[in-house]
Amino acid sequence: MKKENWVKRAWGRTVSAFKRFWSWIKRAFSTKKELPTEGVESPSKLLREAFFRRKAAVVALVILLALFAFVFVAPAFVPMDINYTDPLQQNIAPVFDLRKVPSGLDGRVESIDGFSGFTAGLSRTGEAFVWGSTKDELYKTDLKNLPDEVKDEGAVFLATGKDHILAVTKGGKLIGWGDKSCGQYGYESVLNAISTPERFREGVEVDSVRQLTCGYQTSALVQTDGVAYLWGNLNAVKNLSEVNGKTGVKKVVFTNSVAVALTEDGALFAGDELPFTSAVSDRTGRQSSLQSYLTGRKAVVIASTNKCIAIVLENGETVVSGVFENGEDILPTLRDGEYFLSLDGGTRHFVGVTNLGNAYAWGHNAYGQCEVVADGNAYRAFAGAQQSYVIDGEGKILQSVGLKGYPMGTDGRGRDIFTRIAHGGKMTMTIGAVAVLVSSAIAIVVGCVSGYFGGATDTLLMRVTEIFSSIPFLPFAMLLSQIIKHYNISETARIFMIMLILGALSWPSLARIIRGQVLAEREKEFVTAAHAIGVKRGKIAFRHILPNIVSVILVSMTLDFAGCLLTESSLSYLGFGVQQPAPTWGNMLTGCNNSTVIQYYWWQWLFPALFLSLATVCINVIGDALRDALDPKSER
Repeated sequence: MKKENWVKRAWGRTVSAFKRFWSWIKRAFSTKKELPTEGVESPSKLLREAFFRRKAAVVALVILLALFAFVFVAPAFVPMDINYTDPLQQNIAPVFDLRKVPSGLDGRVESIDGFSGFTAGLSRTGEAFVWGSTKDELYKTDLKNLPDEVKDEGAVFLATGKDHILAVTKGGKLIGWGDKSCGQYGYESVLNAISTPERFREGVEVDSVRQLTCGYQTSALVQTDGVAYLWGNLNAVKNLSEVNGKTGVKKVVFTNSVAVALTEDGALFAGDELPFTSAVSDRTGRQSSLQSYLTGRKAVVIASTNKCIAIVLENGETVVSGVFENGEDILPTLRDGEYFLSLDGGTRHFVGVTNLGNAYAWGHNAYGQCEVVADGNAYRAFAGAQQSYVIDGEGKILQSVGLKGYPMGTDGRGRDIFTRIAHGGKMTMTIGAVAVLVSSAIAIVVGCVSGYFGGATDTLLMRVTEIFSSIPFLPFAMLLSQIIKHYNISETARIFMIMLILGALSWPSLARIIRGQVLAEREKEFVTAAHAIGVKRGKIAFRHILPNIVSVILVSMTLDFAGCLLTESSLSYLGFGVQQPAPTWGNMLTGCNNSTVIQYYWWQWLFPALFLSLATVCINVIGDALRDALDPKSER
């Protein structure tokens, strides 16, 4: 019985102690219960109330949290290949209709052709349509503005290149519009270019045209008699002269650097420039040589991408040669007895329709351009640069997939600025945060030890601090970054060293602030009491004094974070920080320091500068608000 009473008393005391502890916790962090004589508020609640009374600080906090969420979450949904470049997509302004077929074309599509940032379509009645990124800000042209001959007469053939469009009108005129500085069209003599054949100046017999196509600053027209005429930039397509005038040609296709002709006897001709030495077949696997594999076989269909060609042989076999995406896996799996009747190529993918009316696409699929689903009802398939279009026998669009647009445009190398801002922001924020943590750790140790122990220790540490303060920060950081360049280290290690450099050079100001605060705190009664009960001096400095000045450190760290963001961006902008192609907000601005980009390609500098400015301004506003909120002498 006595034992049971002892257990009950112990349990009661435990419950009572827990209630007292919980009551203390509630008094510390809540103000629901006030003393009769004086209101008691916890420091945390005072801080919250003081901070959230400042509307600008609240807005800045929301924006900063949104930026952090964007740069650390968005990269998971928008993967980036840092080595990816696409000259066909360079300098595209923010656009969202790259694959949106005009309503006037849908339901009567004759052909669709796209090579770069814009696409052109031809209706069955000869009406021409152009959509996508059609404006050239530099030359003040718009490819949507059709020539009068094309609008009045209508077109029979329509083809798009990198920066120009060609059409053969119903009246037999060969018309071009867009850029012609490299001889893409027109009869003027251009250096290192072949001009449009003079025979077409007076007109073209429509019935004699078999094919009209364009490439990278090049054009081609194949006649029904098998003669191929090619013209344009000789520096872009080096075998232009060799293929020009070739007879017995059925079709011509362009990659970025070579023209390939399919002859009427089923052979391929590219002069001495045919670079494709290996091939992948959907039936036999990888071959060692394309030319040897085609010996004794006849090609009937050909299409091309930037660096690849696809061939359908007479027996229905599909062969792909060039730069592959995934080896043998790039070819679709066809059903028994199924083969391609037509093929078309975009920048890095192919799309085609088989004898069973099925549509397939394969190759680069970053924008979903290969997600074609059309079973049994496909008539033709066309490829834009990063899009795929499937139509039925009546010319109605069954499916359009692929790149919709660039919300923030592209840079001078054809890279998506939105994707690079997301990944670059993650890099910039991470470098800034690590640099602040490194500098704060050094400053806390130096400031606490110097301020508390004083004497020779204080003198020595302050002289070291003055030495670091006298170093010109930006030039010295640039010098160290330049030295790192000459060592064979990985980019990750290089970025880590940049973080350490920023942190190791930016601690003196915070160390002085901490030293001053420690000097003031060490004279207070709680420090004397700690000495009296025998607490070690190091523990007093770091476990008793340091928590009392943490508010000052927090404010300083917040403001230093903004400074580190700007410093990293400055180093990257000057070419001494993170190097391209790895993005940061700073080095994204590196290529924007010329009048042409600033005046005509505003999106390339506006969005990185906007994100960097937003981050630094918001951090500074939050830091100022925290400083005021933690100041006991400020107005409540």
